[in-house]
Order: sequence, then structure tokens, then C-alpha cells
Amino acid sequence: MQTHILGKTGRSVSGIGLGTWQLGADWGDVPEHEALAVLAASADSGVTFFDTADVYGDGRSEQIIGRFLRERGAGHGITVATKMGRRMDQIPENYVMKNFRAWTDRSRKNLGVDTLDLVQLHCPPTAVVTSDAAYDALDTLVEEGAIANYGLSVETCDQALAAIARPHVATIQIILNAFRLKPLDAVLPTALEAGVGIIARVPLASGLLTGRYTADTKFAANDHRNYNRDGSHFDVGETFSGVDYAVGLEAAGRFAQLAQSLDGPTTAQAALAWVAQIDGVSSVIPGARSTAQAAANAAAGSVPSLGPDFNDGVRGIYDELLRESIHPRW
Repeated sequence: MQTHILGKTGRSVSGIGLGTWQLGADWGDVPEHEALAVLAASADSGVTFFDTADVYGDGRSEQIIGRFLRERGAGHGITVATKMGRRMDQIPENYVMKNFRAWTDRSRKNLGVDTLDLVQLHCPPTAVVTSDAAYDALDTLVEEGAIANYGLSVETCDQALAAIARPHVATIQIILNAFRLKPLDAVLPTALEAGVGIIARVPLASGLLTGRYTADTKFAANDHRNYNRDGSHFDVGETFSGVDYAVGLEAAGRFAQLAQSLDGPTTAQAALAWVAQIDGVSSVIPGARSTAQAAANAAAGSVPSLGPDFNDGVRGIYDELLRESIHPRW
């Protein structure tokens, strides 16, 4: 497993991490014993970075991770990033010190730690991304020892660039995958120059880039890939990366053909490896709902360099099928 420094945290983390939204909610039901098994399979495969949030299952994801780390014991070597800001309406008035304290105290309790490794504002409004008061409050939490580091999870490249300009922002989490290339234009180079780590989320475009979905694939009623295709519950860019499902299937078919030209990795592993091998990406955080999927995802962290021809192929698919609808929006 390749490792990288997680931006200004100074921590070494696995190039392939684990996103745990699916262990809390919005991806169908995952029993706790299965969630714990996924965490164990990931850690046993070399994953040392877990990403969660206080709203995943209303804290369930954090609680399961906390239980796992206690059972794993001291010296587990895993860095946990959580997120805050979506337990209330996402309006600037709610991003204040009183709420920051309440949210971080709850996450510390859920995870069973005194100091949170990394807290990220969870896709806040642009007015918060550019607010001096928000960063002052986060700095205070660091000074008080409630959090060790902070970053932002953002929806747009403009938000990412605004946050990177802040001196104490350690990391930026942003959607980055073969169907979402705009961060390569300015966000990645600027983050590298500033020493800010990039956490790449939705690396498989909500599963499209596994190449397993068809027009007949059915998703559970409580799966966001069913209920949020129109963006009625949260930013549509979080579901299939904002790609129209039919167009996404065509693009995924093309990507699968490209991946088949490689010797070894599966389509999903090729998609993960492509993101993980981008200069400046600290960790890629696919989700997993089974131990086999967790181990397969982790194996993408040791895939050899995919090379310029593969990269050209990715860009060709994007330019032909996706750029016009995706690039201007996020």
C-alpha cells in the first residue's frame, strides 16, 4: 500500500482509505457486525485512513468506528477524519462557536477520543468558506485540544481554492474521479504549492466506475442513488458525480474497456488507482459494504503506474461525454 502525508496534519496515511457513509446510512441497511468486518478487512489490508461524519446514520458510523478502534487496541495507527456542519440547516448563521463545540464534543464521544484527528466542515455554504469567524473558531478548537487539525469538504473548485488560501487549513476533501476532472485544473496544483492534502471522495462515481451497473440495476428506497438523482435532498453532484445515469452508463462502459487493456486490476481498481496516482492526492476514500470489496479496494493502492495512454483515455471519455455538463457546474 502506498502512503502519503496528509497535508498539514503531517500524518502518514494510506493512499487508499475508507469512506464510511455507507456504514451509517443512505446506501441501504448495513448491520453493525458487517460494518465492523468491513473496517477490519480494510485495516488488515493496509488502510490507515477512515473518513466519517457526524450525520452518517446520525452518528452511527462514528460510533461503529469508535468501537472498532477500542477493540483494535492502542497503537492501531489509524487516522480518523470526521465532518461537522450538517446537523442543522446549512445557513451561515449556524456555523458559530457554540455549535462547533457541540458538534465536536458529540463526535469525540461517539469516537471515544479526547482529541479528534481531523475535523472537516461538511460542504458548508460559500459564505462560510470565506468567513474569517469560522476559521477563528476552528483555530480556537485546535488551541483547546478538541481537534488536532481541520479542513473542509467542498462541492466546488472555487470553494476549494478559497479554503486552500487559509493558512491553517490542513486538507481539502473534494469529488475527484474519472468523471470529475475539473479539480486537476487549479485545485491540485494550488494545494500542492500550499502543502494542503487532497482527500478524493466519490472516486467510483457512486459505483458507476465499477462497470457493474446496467439500466436495469435497482437501488434500495433508502439508497441515495435512488432518491437523490434529482438533487432534491443534497447536492446532486454527490450522486453519480452529477452525471446523468444513462450517460454515466455509456461512459462507464467506455472506461471498462479502457481498464481491460491493463494487466491485472479490475475496472474498479483501475478507477481507484488512477485517482490515487495523481500527484497531490493524499488519500482516496471509496466506500465498501463487504469484506471482499474492502480488500479489493485496498489492493488498488499497490497497482503499478497506469501510464500516459491510460490517462489520455480517461480524458478522452470525459471530453467527449461529460465535460460539457460537468465542468462548468462544480
